[in-house]
Order: sequence, then structure tokens, then C-alpha cells
Amino acid sequence: MSETFELTNQEREADLSPEQLKQLVGLVEYDVEKDPFPVTGWDAIVFVVGNATQAAHYYQSAWGMTLEGYSGPETGNRDHKAFVLRSGSIRFVLKGGVDPDSPLLDHQRRHGDGVIDISLEVPDVDKCIEQAKRAGATVVEEPHDISDGHGTVRLATIATYGETRHTLVDRSRYDGPYLPGYVERTSSYEKRPDAPKRIFQALDHIVGNVEMGKMDEWVAFYNRVMGFVNMAEFIGDDIATEYSALMSKVVANGNHRVKFPLNEPAVGKKKSQIDEYLEFYRGAGAQHLALATGDILRTVDELRKEGVEFLSTPDSYYEDEELRRRIGEVRVPIEELQSRGILVDRDEDGYLLQIFTRPLGDRPTVFFELIERHGSLGFGKGNFQALFVALEREQDLRGNL
Repeated sequence: MSETFELTNQEREADLSPEQLKQLVGLVEYDVEKDPFPVTGWDAIVFVVGNATQAAHYYQSAWGMTLEGYSGPETGNRDHKAFVLRSGSIRFVLKGGVDPDSPLLDHQRRHGDGVIDISLEVPDVDKCIEQAKRAGATVVEEPHDISDGHGTVRLATIATYGETRHTLVDRSRYDGPYLPGYVERTSSYEKRPDAPKRIFQALDHIVGNVEMGKMDEWVAFYNRVMGFVNMAEFIGDDIATEYSALMSKVVANGNHRVKFPLNEPAVGKKKSQIDEYLEFYRGAGAQHLALATGDILRTVDELRKEGVEFLSTPDSYYEDEELRRRIGEVRVPIEELQSRGILVDRDEDGYLLQIFTRPLGDRPTVFFELIERHGSLGFGKGNFQALFVALEREQDLRGNL
């Protein structure tokens, strides 16, 4: 029986309709009854940062997110502070060590700011863990319940690439702000009077960078352990310049709500963006998050007002006659995209608009992508060359090419 895009609680709370969500992130129908590891959707993206207090302010003021929950010394958590923020159907949890002996501080010293846990909402934690064990996954935390006055959450955790984890969450019996141990928290921060309600609506995909020769191993992990399907493959000249190259394959759960492109470096004359990431992150990890928006032009304009910086795109990209023929008509004049540096790509299903930020922290590791889909189920293959050249320019400025 095909799934009819039932919304998660977070998607309902964000006032998203199934039709909106389908356009935002490119959902497809699939037979949920045959899924050995059913995933409802994203639950939370958990970051470890050097200063969670300041990072929480940044994501509110620059990215328009709303503070919803908190855990810290005031709530009995002596190890760290954690801030729960929301935009649309996306939940970020920012953690920063308080106790000098907190393992989060060790993680941040090694990796810098980055994603430690890509939590997934599932209808049956125990079924998923049984499947994971049969398939040879490393179970970091066995299924267990945690409770407070708001109800009970069932959790378990499996290991993936590097020190990244997937915590599996069943919150069907819980109505608290995030998890037991967190309290509801709002912020005194006030948005500008003309600021939009939110800057982005949903999470489209998360890209993982792994070591050379490891991509196929992790693709097989997601196929075998979680029943994910292969969506796309980019090799050879797909993502290569005169100096560097990478290879990428994309896996997704059955309805494509959760998508993971996985990259590895390829042999080139100089370091690729993946090599640079692996060097400065000290291993495999999540490279970028693609945030879905229904109006990328306004999103970029609003973010630039708050000082967010994007990769620059040369005018020659927009003046290329072959590109213009291939792209055809899109919802705005190409000059509007050019003035903002937004890239455009078309495939057999439709087109998409996308743009990439510069690294968000001090290390050249984690960044964000903004994406607006119009039927396309792809990832902007036609833009890979332009993106790679832009990234190489940035690498060269940092002395890392």
C-alpha cells in the first residue's frame, strides 16, 4: 500500500500541507508496508558548538529560528547547555559544554562546531533496532524509555560515519518541548518588524563527507541497515575541475523525506573540498545541510541583511548560452538570480534554485545550502562545476587548495 504523505507533528505544527511539503523536498510515494526500517522523518539535528549561548542567538537573529526549549545547570543538567530551536518543520539542538570535563568539549576541540546526531523520528524504535542488529550495525544505545510529566519518549541510537549518530525517536506518547530533561523556553529576542515569519520551512537533505574509498561502504550501510534506496550517482567528470574531484552517491528513505548524499574525495592535482573538510574536521562528518524554502530570493535577501555570506557566482555562469537553453523558463528572470548569485538547474522532472553559504564557523567545514524545488528531484548536477570552482576559489584564499 502506498503511503499518502502523512505529516509529522513538526510538519503539522509548521502549518505545512502535504502538497507544500511534496514541492519543498520532493516527496515520492512508496510501499511503507515493505519497509524494514520505516522512518517517519527528521526529528532533530544536534550540533556540538563552542558556545551554545551565542550560537542560539545567531540562529535566531540571522536565520530567523525560534527558541522552544532549554536544558542546562538551571534545570539540573550540570554537563552542558542545550538550546532547542525551530524553523518550520526543522528542529536544531545546539549543545555546548559547561563542565570543563564534559565530553562535548573534547568533541568540539577535535572537530570544531558540527553535527553529532542526525535524529530520526520512527514509528517503532524496537523494530528498527532489530533490523539494524540483523544487518550488522553498531548499536550505541539500546531501546529505552525516558519520561517526565509530559509523557514518555522511546529512544535508541546507532553509529554511522565518523562520530555521527542516528538517534531513533518515538515521541507518539509525549507532548513536551523536546525531550524529558528539557523545559520550555522562549527568548527575549525580537525580530525586525518587517522580518518574515520564518526564513526556511523544511530540511531537504544532509550531505556526509567520508574518507577516500569509504563512500560505497556507507552507501551499502544505508541500503542494508536502513533499507534506503539509491537516488543518484555522480562520478568522474560530473564533479571535477582541472585541480580536484570528488565522487558522490545519494541514498534516501522510501518516500525521499530523508536524503543523504555521501561524498568521498577523488584523486586530483590538488586538494578537493572534501579533502579540506576531512583535514579540518579530523575525519568523516556532516558537511552541509540543505534548507528548503518556498521563496529563495526573499530568503537570500533576508539573510544578507543579517550578514550571512554566500559563495559568489561569476557573471559568466549566467551569460552562458548553453545554460540558458537548457534551463528554459523559470519563475523569475535570470537577471534576478544573477543579482543574488543563485544557481539554477533543470532535469526531466522540473527545475530547482540553489545557493550555498560560506562556512558557518571558524573552520572550513560546515555550511548550509538553500534550495527551492519546482518538480526537480535532483541535486543540481548542472551546477556542480560552477559550485566546485567557487569552492576552490575559497580554498585558495584560505591557502588550502
